[in-house]
Amino acid sequence: MDRRAFLATAAAFAATPAFASKLSLNDLSRYLNGIKLATSDFTQVNDDGTLSTGTFYIKRPGRMRFEYNPPEKLLVMAGGGQVGIFDGKSNVQKAERYPLRRTPLNLILERNVNLARRNMVVGHSFDGTATVVTAQDPEHPEYGNIQLKFTSNPIELRQWIVTDGQGSKTTVILGQLKSASDFPTTLFNISYEEGQRGVKP
Repeated sequence: MDRRAFLATAAAFAATPAFASKLSLNDLSRYLNGIKLATSDFTQVNDDGTLSTGTFYIKRPGRMRFEYNPPEKLLVMAGGGQVGIFDGKSNVQKAERYPLRRTPLNLILERNVNLARRNMVVGHSFDGTATVVTAQDPEHPEYGNIQLKFTSNPIELRQWIVTDGQGSKTTVILGQLKSASDFPTTLFNISYEEGQRGVKP
């Protein structure tokens, strides 16, 4: 499926009743803070227009995992205050690491998400089907931003677009988030994953 056909199909997720309206920042903050353990399938539109798919796990606060489906040889993890990227094309065994606080994803992984915090939200609109919120670290806008798209009745996070500090955009479209009872802590442990891949501590 080419990118245009996929995006046309993906747009169907936004079909909501005509009485839907813009959700408040306080309602969206409560919703995000209510997410503790959840999983979903995802489709990712990369900055170059290529598509990837996989399974997404979240354990708030501070932990995420993106397992990509073949032929991608990619694993992205967030845990212990860091983001670790295992790329099968270059760093198969040892993760490329970045501080989580320097990525826009940190804004939804914080222990207490408060979108109403001064200067955090730089865009808050309703496109006719979904509420769109663009947020950034008010102290470090150079880290980039994250644009979140929510549908209502009930509130659901359906998509985000991360724009990094260099201007590259990555779109992640989620399936339905499903609550989980627990995930093993190793799912978000970058050092453990490295050990499984043969890296000695």
